Amino acid sequence: MKQRQFGRTGLRVSRIGLGTLTWAGHPGDQAAAEHRAADMLKTFWNAGGTLVDTADVYADGGAEYLLGRLLGGLVPREDLVIATKSGGVARPDRRSDGSRGHLLAALDASLRRLGTDHVDLWQIHGFDALTPLEETLHAVDLAVSSGRARYAGVAGFSGWQLAKAATWQLAVPARVRLAGVQLEYSLLQRGVEREVLPAALDLGLGLLPASPLGRGVLSGKYRDGARPAESRASSERLAGFVEPYLTGPAEHIVEAVSIAADGLAVTPLQVALAWVRDRPGVTAPLVGARTVGQLEEALSVEALTLPDEITVALDDVSAPEHRYPDHDWSTL
Repeated sequence: MKQRQFGRTGLRVSRIGLGTLTWAGHPGDQAAAEHRAADMLKTFWNAGGTLVDTADVYADGGAEYLLGRLLGGLVPREDLVIATKSGGVARPDRRSDGSRGHLLAALDASLRRLGTDHVDLWQIHGFDALTPLEETLHAVDLAVSSGRARYAGVAGFSGWQLAKAATWQLAVPARVRLAGVQLEYSLLQRGVEREVLPAALDLGLGLLPASPLGRGVLSGKYRDGARPAESRASSERLAGFVEPYLTGPAEHIVEAVSIAADGLAVTPLQVALAWVRDRPGVTAPLVGARTVGQLEEALSVEALTLPDEITVALDDVSAPEHRYPDHDWSTL
């Protein structure tokens, strides 16, 4: 698999990343969950993949714990770029805690679960309006200067939040440059093109698209009202996550992707993933496969480059409506 530079840094990662949100199962399913995770990690590594993304809130730390059990024994630690996120909290009064104390304690807990003395990429998991941004970013500087993290980024920041954070870090040479930002991005969700991607491109940050397959909808599995029994849309826990992309304009985009796939003799998943992988500013889409078969299909996109005319057609059918005041500078 080809490698890409992550932002304006020396960090290189595979141009497809492996997401771990789906790894940890129910408490009684631990052995099966570890077996699935092992199969996916080995498949990803064998394909030349290096970037593995997780977070301390995924299954309340269960995904990090599973990944940690597999490092070293199954796949050499030095062959992987391990990325995790800290700051997300499940509290009624706030979604993110960017305080220095919480972030550094959360990073230490992540390192224990991962069984490693450092992560290659540490990301602040959301903007915390209750904490001064300079305090949050001081935690980033401490994490890198102490060796607990090699590079740093953010996730879930808006355009102005990203620009403020990145500029603050660039203002003083001793501070740690932010490498990138992680946000949802796909043919069904192009909102990052309004302000986040222009800011990232201007400031030299790479984008890690989450849910690059439109929460699974761009695979085509839900066409004509289908709801496969094992799919997220049929899951009581995840149905609400998928539902926004099952009606309205999304149907036309999915149909266009399927037509393009038929013409290229590939799958809709491959078309959708190749499109987002090769967008300006993108470093590596993060694929959150539930099975090895899904992951293998995603990894097979390495050999696919979409013809220009198909890229343009997909751009047109999925184009977001840019309105005042961002319509003049959102030119992606």
